[in-house]
Amino acid sequence: MLKLQEKVALVTGGSSGIGRTTALLIAKEGAKVTIASRREEEGQSVVDEIRESGGEAIFVKTDVSRAEDCANAVARTVDAFGKLDIAFNNAGVEVFGKPVAETDESTWDYVVGTNLKGMFLSMKYEIPEMLKAGGGSIVNMSSTYGLVASAFGGCGYHASKAGIIGLTKAAALEYAKQQIRVNAICPAFVATAMVEKFLEETGMTDQIKGFHPVGRLGTEEEMAQAVVFLASNAASFITGTALSVDGGMAAA
Repeated sequence: MLKLQEKVALVTGGSSGIGRTTALLIAKEGAKVTIASRREEEGQSVVDEIRESGGEAIFVKTDVSRAEDCANAVARTVDAFGKLDIAFNNAGVEVFGKPVAETDESTWDYVVGTNLKGMFLSMKYEIPEMLKAGGGSIVNMSSTYGLVASAFGGCGYHASKAGIIGLTKAAALEYAKQQIRVNAICPAFVATAMVEKFLEETGMTDQIKGFHPVGRLGTEEEMAQAVVFLASNAASFITGTALSVDGGMAAA
């Protein structure tokens, strides 16, 4: 039996990378999927791929830093599919390169406003629909860099990803008795197109791989499998967890 049969899922940042791969796997496991993303062409391409494989999906243009966009993504999902069972809140941005004292306020606001505020706004509108459905599962995208720090000049990124873990745990406790599970995943470096480009430009491939005790980067598919597990009934006794999917990086 498919792990997510008859479920309805919303994936923010689902137009590329981990979000895209996870949306495709969620659909393969039987769920109907809304792709919520700022990039319309890429997001619609994911929808088309799901439909061509026999699944059901829609695209909703969404900037998670805007409350009205988050509310609209949830409303469009319920209008199309009748309910909301699963949310993978994956949308986020990365900015590195300047230490705290040299980071300008606009950069801080952009990173924290997208990553942390966007996570809050997504859950603010997802949770009421899950309550109507009798429960649900939320998986939030944090990072190993929400658990440990770096000297790469990413104070806004570190703060936002650590904040997501705190937000996840708070929501998990608030809604545990109402059958809504809230968890986060904390990936280390994953071989997405963006990361591969960064490694090529900086020549840091060996150094970055060395951060992971297993000796390699993660894959998008490994992250997607972790999300599907937490979203499924196989994780029915798991809530309030920040799951490291990092090849041992946080333990090193």
